[in-house]
Amino acid sequence: RSQTIERSFADAKQLHGLRYCRFRGREHVQEQALLTAACQNMKKIANHLARLA
Repeated sequence: RSQTIERSFADAKQLHGLRYCRFRGREHVQEQALLTAACQNMKKIANHLARLA
């Protein structure tokens, strides 16, 4: 399980710009992290649907 979480975090850092935050402040960083997670989930759903088709 830890490999799955580590891989997800590594992808967020390398592929989705989570290495550096665009804004300062807790609310802004949390917003960026949530949007990054939403993006990862949408890509995961799209890949899953593509495999089913």
